[in-house]
This record gives sequence, C-alpha cells and structure tokens, in this order.
Amino acid sequence: MKIIDVLTEYGKRSLDRTFSYVYRGDKRIEPRFRVRISFGAQEAVMGFVLAVRDTKKTIKELEEENGYAFKEIHDYDIIDEEPLVDDQMMELANKVSQYYLAPFIGVLQAMLPLSLSPKTSALRGPKIAYEQWVELVKNDENDLTDKQIEMLRLIASNTPILKKECGSIAILKKLLEKGRVKIILKEKERFHIRPEEREEPHEMSLEQRKAFDDIRNSDKGVVLLEGVTGSGKTEVYLRLSEKVLEEGKSVLMLVPEINLTPAMVEYFSRRFGPKVAILHSELTPAERYDEYRRIARGDASIVVGARSAVFAPLKNIGLIILDEEHVESYKQDNSPYYHAREVAIMRGEIEGCKVLLGSATPTLESKARADKGVYEYASMPHRINEKALPHTEIIDLRDRKVFSKNSEKLSAPLIAKIKEKLDKGEQALLLINRRGYWTGIECPKCGHIFTCPNCGGNLTFHQEDSMLKCHHCGFVEKYPEHCPSCGNTRLRRVGYGTERVVKELQDLFPEARVARMDSDIGKVSKNVEKILHEFKDGKYDILVGTQMIAKGHDFPNVTLSAVVLADIGLSLPTYRASERTFQLIAQAVGRSGRSKRVGEAMIQTYNPDHYAIKNGASQDYGAFYLREMQQRRITEYPPYWNCILLEFSSSKEEKAVESSMDFKKEILGLGIENLNVLGPITPFYSMNNGKHKRVLLLKFKKRESIDSYLRQLLQRFSSLAGVDISVNVDPLDY
Repeated sequence: MKIIDVLTEYGKRSLDRTFSYVYRGDKRIEPRFRVRISFGAQEAVMGFVLAVRDTKKTIKELEEENGYAFKEIHDYDIIDEEPLVDDQMMELANKVSQYYLAPFIGVLQAMLPLSLSPKTSALRGPKIAYEQWVELVKNDENDLTDKQIEMLRLIASNTPILKKECGSIAILKKLLEKGRVKIILKEKERFHIRPEEREEPHEMSLEQRKAFDDIRNSDKGVVLLEGVTGSGKTEVYLRLSEKVLEEGKSVLMLVPEINLTPAMVEYFSRRFGPKVAILHSELTPAERYDEYRRIARGDASIVVGARSAVFAPLKNIGLIILDEEHVESYKQDNSPYYHAREVAIMRGEIEGCKVLLGSATPTLESKARADKGVYEYASMPHRINEKALPHTEIIDLRDRKVFSKNSEKLSAPLIAKIKEKLDKGEQALLLINRRGYWTGIECPKCGHIFTCPNCGGNLTFHQEDSMLKCHHCGFVEKYPEHCPSCGNTRLRRVGYGTERVVKELQDLFPEARVARMDSDIGKVSKNVEKILHEFKDGKYDILVGTQMIAKGHDFPNVTLSAVVLADIGLSLPTYRASERTFQLIAQAVGRSGRSKRVGEAMIQTYNPDHYAIKNGASQDYGAFYLREMQQRRITEYPPYWNCILLEFSSSKEEKAVESSMDFKKEILGLGIENLNVLGPITPFYSMNNGKHKRVLLLKFKKRESIDSYLRQLLQRFSSLAGVDISVNVDPLDY
C-alpha cells in the first residue's frame, strides 16, 4: 500500500499544504501526476501528487497513529501516465510560489494549459474537432437585460462570432433561449503558423554588431539592451537566436501583448521556418494543447508568446528574450500576480542561460540594476542607417487660441499637419489612451455621477453600442434617459476617448479612411490582425488607438504620430504615473518616420513643462531617468524600496476595515527595521463583486527582514471568516 501526499485544486492559502490518501492498486502513480480525490463534501476534486511513500501499515493503523481518517484513491482516479512537469519546472514553480507568496497549486495551474492543469475543468479539456460560432438570428432588443443587449449588439456587428469571444456563457444561453442567436459548428482548424517566405539575415549596423558582441561576450546572466525606437533590436534578437540554435539549444521569445505576437512570429518564421511555436492566451484550448505538446516533444526549438509563455516546456534553453520589457502587461493581474520578467530571470538561473531584456524605455528597476552592475548593459542609441528621430512639437492646450472653431479635441496645428500628410498620401497615427466616446456622465442639476455599482469606477459611454460601461469590472447598462436621483433629462457628458476622436476626424476629413484600435475592437480577435495589416497595406489613412498602437509596430508610411491628450496617465493615483506617461509618449513618437521619409510628432497637453512629457517628446530617456530616480528616492518607492500590496475584501465593509487595521497593528508591533505601512487605503476601485476593499502597502528595504513574519501573519489572518486576503508582490499600482 502507498501513502499519496496530494495538493488540492483549491488555491486558498489555508489549504496550501498536502493531504494524505492511500492507494492499494498496481497502476503507476508518481509525483506530478493528477488524481481525482474526495475532499470534504466534494467527491470529484482534482489533486496533484507531490509525494508517494510505501507503507506496510493498514489503513486502521494509519488512522490510529495520525488521528484522522484516510480516504482512498482508486485505479480509475489516476489521470496521468507520465509526470506533467519535470524537475526544472517544479523548481521554477517552487521559486515563483515562494517569491510571490502564492499557493503552490495556483502557480502550477498558471503554468499548465487547461487540458493538463490540476483543476477539475481540465477533464473537459480539448479533444475537439469543431469550433462553435454564434450567428445573429433576430436583432430584437425587447425584453432583454442590459448585459444581454450589449452581447446582442456585439454579435450583430460581428456575426458570425466565435462563441468564446461573446463573453458570459449564461448571457449567451439566454439569447439562445430567446431565439435571438444560434450556434453553428465549423470544422476546427488546429493552429498552424502561416508559412512565410524565407528571409536571409540583414547586414547589421555597427551599433547592432557592438550590441550583439556585448551580449554574447557578457558573463552576466541578465543583459539590458536599451535601444531607441527604430534602432533594430529585432535583428539583434534574430542573430542571437541563430547562434543559440547553432549550439543545439532553444530560444524563448516573449512579447508583452497578444496583438504584437503575430508580427514577432512572422519575423522568426521567416528566418527559422517550422522550428517556431507560438503560445498565448488567445489560442483556443485545443490550439494551446497542441502547441504545448509539440514544444514538450522537442518539435519546436523557438517559442514566441506573451506572458504565460514564460512557462513553455522548452528543454535546453540557451536564451530567453523579453521584448519591450517595460510594458506592464508582463505582470499578471490576479493570483499568483507573477511578473514574466522576474520569472524569466528565475528560469534563466535554473537553466543556466542568458536573459535579454530589450526596450527603448526600460523600467527604472531594470536600468538601476544595470547601473549597479547587477545586469550587463548594451545600448543602441541611434536608428538604423542614422535615420533622424521625429521632429516633435508640444502643443499647450491651456492656450485656447490653438483651437479652431472646427474642433474642441484636436488643435489647429494638429489638424493642419494631418491635412498635410493626407495631401502627400502619407499616414498618421493618433493615440489617446482612453477608449469609449464620453468618459463620464453626470447630472448638472443635482450632481449625481454615474458610477459602477460593483467597483465604484466611473462609467464610460460607448457610442458603438450605446451603452455605459465600467472599464474595470465589465458592468454595463443602457444609456440613461434621466437622472435616477432627481429625474433631470439634461445630462452632462464629459471627457472623450477613441470613439469620439474617430468621429471628430471623420467630420474634419470626410474623405479620409479612419480606423480604430482599442480593446473594444480587440474583443473579436480577427479584427486586430485585420486592421493592423490593412493599415500597413495603406487601406487606411489614419489609425486612432490606445496604447495598443504604440508598441512594437512598424508602419513604413506613418510620418505623423500624435498624442491627443498626454495628461491622462499623470492624474492616476500611482507612483508610476510619470514613468508610464514618459514611456507611452516616447513609444508613440517612435512610430513615426521609420522608413525613408522623415517623421514628425505632436503632443497635445495641459502640462507642457512636466518632465515626463518634455523628455518623452524628445525621447530623452537619460534625463527622465535621473529626474524620476530622485523622486523615487525621496518618496521611498522602487527601485530604492520594495513593496507588497495586501488587499482585504469582505461583503461587510467594517470587516475589511477591521481586519486590515488589525494586520497593520500586528506587523508594526513586531518592530521590523525599515518597514513602513501605508493604509488602510480605500483603493481607486473600492469594490469587487459586491465586496468592499481596503489595502495595505508594505514598503521595506530587504525582503528577508519581513518574510517569515509576513508568512505567519498571512497564514493566521487567512483563516478569518468572511475576509479574503490577496497578496501582490511588487505591485504596479496601489
């Protein structure tokens, strides 16, 4: 008989330990197998085996010795025939769990694709041959809820649409029952990378060659490559990968956004053909399963993917690359809250390979580590072939004279410059990092502001489907006919986003072809690649978008990039506000003039003297870095101090407040040196699914000084009834 030590699929901190079962059969069962277990009142819970021990004792003897009943695992409960992960991936999972103070099972679930994940839903994983599409039957909104109307409008404007892109299954079920839509099956085409015409390596410039040599010759495990936009970092990635493959090793290439992945796949497949695999969360479960198994078998030696691809089952890795390492989407926004950069560095240590971080605007943390000599540093300060950086003009919106009578959003100089580019047959790219049409609705009579009942955020009006939406939690409602507080029918509409800018451009330039790119468009995955390709092919004259359009794209005919309102990010309550603003402006400016024509850029702002805006416009990373580091030192934020964010949530507000205050009192009472605790703070989004939130921000010099105390307190406070605690190590916001 064997004793099987099993983790349950439940990721609660109070259950982050093994539970022992017995097995009396003859089937192979080993650590890293999944098993079905009976746990509490649940009869079919997924478990993950951590240890297997032989015993000669009977079940009765074991129960008497341990003081609790032993449940049994049967032959039919053993799911796998081979371990799911190898020694190195288990070591990585343990490192991630320890660093991010996350339950071990939660890390394993994040690492593995759905079909192989240690969770019950994995048993319904893909062995599918068909895709389900939803087709409009009747565009009738009578007797529908607001959520149902939102989905119906999405389907109506994109029919047919993949079932998984509709959103809530429960809402879709209601639309099916009411006969508004129907499901159609299409034969599933498993994922394949489109064969690209093979491309020979480009001749490297002197700067590219020097960066290549510096990276190859470095004896440090991590290298930061700082290269201005258009300096040719991708060619350096390709040449380094070529060398690694010649050595018989593999390459992991990470990109920050799913919509940037196809372009990088194209670059790599042109150079390396069928050796390339792709992994990201927008693949269907079947596609992800296929690619994962192909990588695990060794059929691919290069993996290109977004954040979760850092866990790809590649063997013998020789190089890990993070392109655009500054982008915040590398940070997971739910438990286990890992950052792909830090996980990549952990994996590089385990694999004994080099990690390359590339960016035109590195995070302050990475640049500071390079300055200290922790990372190697390589730079490419000039564009390929010495192309000039765009000439940039900052437009002061405080001066009302810059506006013409034709527009309240676009200044006269910007309108004139767009017209000039259109007349020359060139393209323009306009960035406003806010989606929707109006960004706030309020009543001028009584002051009522339309906010989200779930999280407290402001509701944004979307013209496309005439709905008010919360951009944080997804709540929607129809545009109101009157104020719910006083009945006033004349509501004030404030602010503007991508939809409003598109409308303004269409009114100003009726002959221009204008496209929009934001996460509303991106809900339907086929739209993103289609619009990007069509814009690159010249089928649109102007592209308006959020930060999605500012990163990594190469549009040869774009000679004007403009930031419509550069101040949006500066007002956010976060210590990273200036850094984000600088990065976004610098990246947006860098999209212009990347081919033969000289580029221009225009920045509209109410804060023309702010250093983030001035340095972003001139792409002067060095000046920004020095100024921002001074601010961080004074305010005791990273990279000088470390942070951990604790979020306490409860259906009863007083419980969230009380538990957070008690936690603060206890941890401060320990007398830990160099520990500051901010809060309890009511966060910007104060609720989540009807639960009230309070946060504590722990600021400290050294992690080891608080680690053991923090673990003990978390274990104790996590058992409090009616209070959930989430732990976010190295948070990007608070």
